[in-house]
Amino acid sequence: MSDTLPPPPADLLIGASLFLDFDGTLVEIAATPDAVRVSDALRQLLRDLDARLAGRVAIVSGRSVSEIAALIDPVRLPIAGSHGLEIAAAGAPPIVPTRTAGVDAALSALRDFAADRPGVLVEDKPFGVGLHYRQAPAAEDEARALAGRLADEHDLHLQLGKMVAELRLPGADKGSALNAMMAEPARASTRPVFMGDDVTDEAAFAAACDLGGAGILIGPARDTAARFRLDDVSAALDWLRAGAEVLA
Repeated sequence: MSDTLPPPPADLLIGASLFLDFDGTLVEIAATPDAVRVSDALRQLLRDLDARLAGRVAIVSGRSVSEIAALIDPVRLPIAGSHGLEIAAAGAPPIVPTRTAGVDAALSALRDFAADRPGVLVEDKPFGVGLHYRQAPAAEDEARALAGRLADEHDLHLQLGKMVAELRLPGADKGSALNAMMAEPARASTRPVFMGDDVTDEAAFAAACDLGGAGILIGPARDTAARFRLDDVSAALDWLRAGAEVLA
C-alpha cells in the first residue's frame, strides 16, 4: 500500500528523464475538462525543469496532444497524448492511429445516455470518448456498465479512472508511451521518473520501475506500482520546484 511509501528524495531527478501526467498531477482536477487553467508559474517551472534536464521532460496524458500543447503554450515539450496512442516531439505534429467507426458508435451511444442524466458529460476525443460523472456520482454504476458493454461491442479498450469511464482504441497505454520515449537516444542512458495520480498511470509506474527508475503517486494512498508518494498537486509542484533547484 502507498501509505507506507516515502516521499521522493530531493535528488531523484539527477540523471533522470521526467515524465509528467497532467490532470491531478500538475493541475487540480476540474469539474469539467475544459475548465482547467495553467498558471504562468507552472509554465515557468516546466521551462526550468526542461532546461536543467537537457530537454528530458515530457507530458504523458489522457488528453490529446493538441489539448496539452494548447494548455501549456508557449512552452514546447514532447507530449504523449490519448493514453499513449499519439506521441509528438516538442512542437511537432503527433504520430497517430486511425479513428475507427467503433469510436463514433460509442460516442453516439454515450451521448444518448448522458442526454437523460443531468451532470453526466461526454468528452469526444480524437481516438476515444470519455464519460464523466463527477457531477452525477449516482450514475457511476450505470455509466461503467454501459461503457463495458460498448467496449466489448466495438473492440475498444475500457479505461476506468477518477469519476470517468473512457473508451479508446486498443494497443497503447502510458507505459508503452514511456517505453517508446525512453528508447530515444537522449533518454536511453537515463532513469525514468514518472509522476501521476490515477489508476491510468499504473502502467507508466510499472514501466519506469522496469527501466530502473521510479513512479511517484500523487494523492491518497492506494495499491500502486509507484515507489514514492506525495499528498496532492500542491505537494507535487513544491517537490518539482525543489528538484529544479537541486538541478541548477
